[in-house]
Order: sequence, then structure tokens, then C-alpha cells
Amino acid sequence: MINRFPFEVHTPYRRFFAQEVEAIIIPLIDGEIGVYANHAFFIAPVQTGTLKIKDKTATWRYAFITEGIIEVKGHNTILLVDAAEWPEEIDIERCNQAKAKAEEQIRSAKIRFEIDEAQAALKRANARIKLKQQSH
Repeated sequence: MINRFPFEVHTPYRRFFAQEVEAIIIPLIDGEIGVYANHAFFIAPVQTGTLKIKDKTATWRYAFITEGIIEVKGHNTILLVDAAEWPEEIDIERCNQAKAKAEEQIRSAKIRFEIDEAQAALKRANARIKLKQQSH
């Protein structure tokens, strides 16, 4: 019997995902971590990148996520992020525009805060582009 666990992903705007899953792989600050049923409790900050979900049909699904926090507690795992998108929701033209804008902001930034914000925007754009390209 395959062990599954309830997994939810929430953004400020919607409940992005809520199903029982076999496994998830999450990008953390110091690398990726896999979570399976009966995983040890933890709370950790999540990085922008690709969320990998092994659903109840044993199929891996991929989604873009931004910064947030994951809580693995008991039999529940909840991921709270600023944004989450399936590859089919990603507008590649908008991503390319955001990437170009971020690169220009990095070149023209005068203070560290502006550079940090532009680098974060560039990271988001690149992660979306990468996921969209991999899904084709």
C-alpha cells in the first residue's frame, strides 16, 4: 500500500492545490528537500523555483512557486507562497518582458535595495521561463 498525505498550496489569492500526494520536492535555501508520508515535523523558508508533486496517480506534476514557507506537521503539509502557477498558466511573453525589465533595472540601479529587488524579479522570470520550456 502506498502512503499518501494531504498537501495544500496557498497563495494570497487562491488555494492553488489541495490533494493527497505520494511525495513533494520543494526548493529550500540550501537545496531541495523531498517530503513523503510520515515525514519528520519541520518548518522552513521556501525559495523561488519548481515545486514537484507526485500525485495520487504516481505522476509527477511541476509548478512554479515563489518565496514562502512550508510546514510539515503530523499528517498535513501546507505550503504558503506569494505565487504559484502551472506551466500552462505561464505567459512566456510576459516572462521575457519581466526578464528584460529586471536586467535593465540591475544595470541602472543606484542603491543595493534596487539591485536586490531587480535580482529577485530576474530569478522569478528565469524560473518561470525554465519551467515553461521544460513542459513542452
